[in-house]
Amino acid sequence: MNGKVGVIKMAKKVGNSTEAWLPVKSIQNGMIVTYNNLKVSGVKIAPKNIFILDPQSQDNTLISLKNFYNMIDFEFWLVVADKPVDISIYMSQLQLLFNETQSPAIRKLIMQDIDKGNEFINNNIVDTEYFFLFKEKDPDKVQKKVRMLINGLASCGLNASQTSNDDLRIILDNFLNGGTRTEFRTVMPS
Repeated sequence: MNGKVGVIKMAKKVGNSTEAWLPVKSIQNGMIVTYNNLKVSGVKIAPKNIFILDPQSQDNTLISLKNFYNMIDFEFWLVVADKPVDISIYMSQLQLLFNETQSPAIRKLIMQDIDKGNEFINNNIVDTEYFFLFKEKDPDKVQKKVRMLINGLASCGLNASQTSNDDLRIILDNFLNGGTRTEFRTVMPS
């Protein structure tokens, strides 16, 4: 099989590591580039809660999505990835506002927001993101498929944009680490 040959060749080059069977050469221009020059790209879909819409609008959205799925004529993956929520800047702004405010009532409200933010931080709250991914060799075809996905999702009332390098890194991180958040730090001598 073609896939097994590629893995064996890579295993000889890299050793027994994740990189040996995951053929990622680079991530650039919103695409994962593999060692056999396949490009994995796609779109990130902005979440939309259709269940707050009236029943007719819900039905229309679901019918549009069904039609959209049926017009896709290439292999794709629907991927759901959890991304850690970073509210550190917001928390810093709240702390500054709290320090500058004199009114006890407003300070109490700000402190409630700070407490809620700390709850988010302490409970590792994540934001769920949705992606359509596909693989393609030709970069022009990648862009054509991305445009088709964005336009098709727009016809369903959903906003989408091409995956960024950071989006693809998060997807790989979720895949490789089972959704566990990783933090890389500098090793300091003791």
